Amino acid sequence: MTTVLVTGPIGGGKSTVCRRLSGLGYPVYDCDSRCKALYDSAPGLKERIEKELGIPFAGLGRIFRDTSLREKLEALVYPLLIQDIEAWKASRESDLGFIESAIALEKPDFHHLWDKVLMVDAPRSLRLKRNPAVSDRDSLQHFDPEQIDYKITNDSDLGSLYTQLDNYLETL
Repeated sequence: MTTVLVTGPIGGGKSTVCRRLSGLGYPVYDCDSRCKALYDSAPGLKERIEKELGIPFAGLGRIFRDTSLREKLEALVYPLLIQDIEAWKASRESDLGFIESAIALEKPDFHHLWDKVLMVDAPRSLRLKRNPAVSDRDSLQHFDPEQIDYKITNDSDLGSLYTQLDNYLETL
């Protein structure tokens, strides 16, 4: 059973690639949406977050500007997210699955969760057009080329992106 981490900077095209993979029938675990679901499903998590961070839950957006708050949040949420990913992997029937995350590659506690890394990237100017948050979030993401097994450059149309993805899938 092979698990591939789909990563890359904000606005690079990770979600587009993962929607395509899902449409092709592959199981895809979206870390962002599952993390948000954990806020509501893990008993007492929101309250612990508010207590540990000293801010109302509605103010969580501050973590992108405050390293200390972000680290406290990660310490509370990431162990639950890792358990959730492990449960997803254990329940998976497919021989190939994908985990979508912009930041998991930077978190050593997550490294046992995948076998290969697919990076989806695009030129910064194009990413800025796709998502204005690129300016704020680029500094929070760092990618070590040594950890990347395959890279897709998303700088053209969907057909080109899908062709690159198909080529990657053939390597698996």
